[in-house]
Amino acid sequence: FTCRSDSLQKNQDLEFERNRERFEFLKWGSQAFKNMRIIPPGSGIIHQVNLEYLARVVMDQDGYYYPDSVVGTDSHTTMIDGLGVLGWGVGGIEAEAVMLGQPISMVLPEVVGYKLLGNPQPLVTSTDIVLTITKHLRQVGVVGKFVEFFGPGVAQLSIADRATIANMCPEYGATAAYFPVDDISIGYLIQTGRDKEKVMCTKRYLEAVGLLRDFKNSSQDPDFTQVVELDLHTVVPCCSGPKRPQDKVAVSDMKKDFETCLGAKQGFKGFQIAPDRHNSIVKFNFEGCDFELSHGSVVIAAITSCTNTSNPSVMLGAGLLAKKAVEAGLTVKPYIKTSLSPGSGVVTYYLRESGVMSYLSQLGFDVVGYGCMTCIGNSGPLPESLVEAITQGDLVAVGVLSGNRNFEGPPTPSPPPPLVIAYAIAGTIRIDFEKEPLGINASGKKIFLKDIWPTRNEIQAVERQFVIPGMFKEVYQKIETVNESWNALDAPSDKLYTWNPKSTYIKSPPFFDGLTLALQTPKTIEDAYVLLSFGDSVTTDHISPAGNIARNSPAARYLTSRGLTPREFNSYGSRRGNDAVMARGTFANIRLVNKFIDKQGPQTVHFPSGETLDVFDAAERYKQAGHPLIVLAGKEYGAGSSRDWAAKGPFLLGVKAVLAESYERIHRSNLVGMGVIPLQYLPGEDAGTLGLTGRERYTIIIPEKLKPQMNIQIKLDTGKTFHAIMRFDTDVELTYFHNGGILNYMIRKMAS
Repeated sequence: FTCRSDSLQKNQDLEFERNRERFEFLKWGSQAFKNMRIIPPGSGIIHQVNLEYLARVVMDQDGYYYPDSVVGTDSHTTMIDGLGVLGWGVGGIEAEAVMLGQPISMVLPEVVGYKLLGNPQPLVTSTDIVLTITKHLRQVGVVGKFVEFFGPGVAQLSIADRATIANMCPEYGATAAYFPVDDISIGYLIQTGRDKEKVMCTKRYLEAVGLLRDFKNSSQDPDFTQVVELDLHTVVPCCSGPKRPQDKVAVSDMKKDFETCLGAKQGFKGFQIAPDRHNSIVKFNFEGCDFELSHGSVVIAAITSCTNTSNPSVMLGAGLLAKKAVEAGLTVKPYIKTSLSPGSGVVTYYLRESGVMSYLSQLGFDVVGYGCMTCIGNSGPLPESLVEAITQGDLVAVGVLSGNRNFEGPPTPSPPPPLVIAYAIAGTIRIDFEKEPLGINASGKKIFLKDIWPTRNEIQAVERQFVIPGMFKEVYQKIETVNESWNALDAPSDKLYTWNPKSTYIKSPPFFDGLTLALQTPKTIEDAYVLLSFGDSVTTDHISPAGNIARNSPAARYLTSRGLTPREFNSYGSRRGNDAVMARGTFANIRLVNKFIDKQGPQTVHFPSGETLDVFDAAERYKQAGHPLIVLAGKEYGAGSSRDWAAKGPFLLGVKAVLAESYERIHRSNLVGMGVIPLQYLPGEDAGTLGLTGRERYTIIIPEKLKPQMNIQIKLDTGKTFHAIMRFDTDVELTYFHNGGILNYMIRKMAS
């Protein structure tokens, strides 16, 4: 539900109707386990709640002080690094082991120093800064490394600005993006309603151990493995995309860049639309009125994601821009799906108190919920007439969202919240804001973006007046009790959970079927078929999508066989407690590009029969015939979210190994955790240089004695032989592999 005053309540009611069973399971867990705390659904995004409420910066336990830290099962856990709490994302599999008492292990990372200089220009937001940093650090190469920010420019950034930069750490590939604690950090703890006496104790402790930084004092700068610099004054307003967050585009170049992408070859920066169709127009009717769509038309405009909604300056900037736009007589076309989904209730509080919420609502940006929503692809369906028009014209329509990632269908540039509203008003991204008006009001006057853009002084004045400690205290003191639907849930009180065999949401997982106390010696993988062959930048969302379940998919067929209608399918994200759905949803992304198939889609070739099948159906045939499987991939395999099902799903399909040019850190860790072998080509080699087509059969020789990062031999049925690196990076990871995965290891450890 969007564009209505009761959207929030309607969506929350629907959420509890669809997900009651999952919520009851979570509530059971909070009662059955010690030291487990649940922030109820509808409260916000956990990273923002952590920043504003949960994080302590310094822990006080039994009279001892030590630095706060966190590992979280989402890649954007790094947001808390902006407050000076060292944190990073881990796979859900690794986190499960931590909850069972297993320490985190990792190879000691290199630390890259990122020196910030100068002051941002007046029109630049934290989103512009982080998109600039993302592109820069992708070029530098920081996968598996820590990044620490230092230099006098850091002192020019608020904690919200720093948190935005730290949040997008996964997009530039680092493990952590750390901002040491300074006086601004201490001030933020007080501003957000933390106990003042405890905050002062925190400050004294940090001073005593030398951890409180003065960024203007260069004598405090640490030694780094490598140092790179950015002058904040050189940053310009920008977006990213159309398909990847590292593909930064200056707002002034957006129109030209999109039009270039239209005709470019299909890829990260191309849609391969024939030149004679670049200006195609499709007419359609929506709610009794006629409209036109073309390439670049905006169909979704969402202010979403903890990346931006945690930042009062950009949120108030969006509100002030909305106020000026309404007063100037501008509107948003009614077919555009607009929404506002903040990361916490504090945002709604200060937007309402500052008087801008009503203007956002008038433009269609009502609060639809407190959660990730459109940022993880859960925008909900578009109107049928709109979908038909896009399909009829084969149009590249656009979703504009202030999130930390991009999607391919529709492509999603990621501007800051004020620009989300601006593009929604314009109705297209094919606009040059400096030369073309956003719109024409009822009086016939042309209104340009510069006419309604709020100044930094305006925003800061409103922020000083309305973002106050009492606001945070009022919201958070009742966060665990305010949701009546959660309070009314009747969860089981037994120590052991009782599985319901009729459930399509919660199912006893098969991961421990056949597990014995005795270790099974890892065996050579013989004559494996290639299930899929990929290029670069295959994300965890390609591997295990979180969004809607397509009606013609294997998962849909399974749910239909269990008596469900399409309306009851819900999303893959909501079905993560059911392996039967998730296995069928593995590699089910409609934008999957498999080299064996000449079009996008979740299909592959079953080589023994030569048939083209849905990926799950092909994997089932291989499994029934006793054939092991592998996946071939390019660079940055497993980028994006820390989705543990992107490893669990392939494991259930019978994938024994992945051979890639490089891995994103968390996904490699998840593969290790499931006992799937992450193999990496030797430097300078890839599928192309080795002449691999993926149609060969692969025998992967597993020696009796293994050591971290050792080279192993791979033999093909063609007679060719080559070597690859087995990416078990530590002895601990090898121990997990010998056990068939980290959870098997923990079960054996607990049993013994």
